[in-house]
Amino acid sequence: MHPFKDLPKVDLHLHLDGGILPQTLLELAGSTGVSLPASSRESLLPYMQVEPDCKSLIEYLEKFNFVLPFLQDRESLRRAAREIVQNAAADNCFYIEVRFAPLLHGRNGLAAAEAIESVIEGLREGERLSGIKARVIAICMRHQSVQENLEVIRAAASYLGKGLVAVDLAGDEANFPPERFREVFALAKQFGLPVTIHAGEAGGAANVKEAIDGLGAVRIGHGVRLREDPELLEVVRERRIPLELCPTSNIQTKAVSGWEDYPIRDYLERGLLLTVNTDNPTVSGTSMTQECEALASRFRFTLEELAGLMRNGIDSAFLPEPEKAELRAEFDRRLSALGITI
Repeated sequence: MHPFKDLPKVDLHLHLDGGILPQTLLELAGSTGVSLPASSRESLLPYMQVEPDCKSLIEYLEKFNFVLPFLQDRESLRRAAREIVQNAAADNCFYIEVRFAPLLHGRNGLAAAEAIESVIEGLREGERLSGIKARVIAICMRHQSVQENLEVIRAAASYLGKGLVAVDLAGDEANFPPERFREVFALAKQFGLPVTIHAGEAGGAANVKEAIDGLGAVRIGHGVRLREDPELLEVVRERRIPLELCPTSNIQTKAVSGWEDYPIRDYLERGLLLTVNTDNPTVSGTSMTQECEALASRFRFTLEELAGLMRNGIDSAFLPEPEKAELRAEFDRRLSALGITI
């Protein structure tokens, strides 16, 4: 028995292009006739995964530029989505929300709606093959214009409830503050699209406040720097706004100075609603099992506490309540089989 591997898990913050396997990239490159700087999985991995001494979010994001040219058609997106579900299932995840930025996949003319549809098709293939549940979140990118991002919102709206569950804002947080995108997320509100926003990672607590008050976020991607504003922290606690913490990634992007400064235990004791996620399994060299192991070894999280974080993931999922109830029942059944009670 491997307690952390066997624990049923939920991953709400999982980027499609951050979870491509090296073998998949080799095959995608081979099919398009594009040469890569390495010819084996082991030698290719350094181009796809950050070094331990990664200095910033900007440096971290550079790894995505290596992968994106190979995800520019419907079939590659379908494959990537199918495989990310299968890989999560192999790590004993039973619900995941996979996010991606449709406009980053349009270099060869693929429209945002076509990209979303392709990813949903791939997720459904993955669901059939693995037996787990997966949904998609469409990302607006900070470096792209308001008009371009409005296109993403309109495309996402047509798939709401048909495999897509929410929209997001991601990218270079430090140089593109969230208030630039109020018009974009006002449209999301009109369409009834739930919103999660990357905030409080490379930018401070003010970005978390704007994400909530200005953009309508009901979940916060990362939110590590929330503690810089104790008054806002209390608001987030009272409103039960979930934080999508990604410990390994948060260390790598320098959202905090190191593991000893990571606030997860403090946030938990203050009563915040926390979830734990991978962010980018390949780029960060992690998995949900490894995230659980890190919390256990570094912060003495018990299996029961880790199970509580996974239960938070179910409660925070962008799903209708009946579907959450089904997930809770399945989760409780699996926990019972492991002899874990929370």
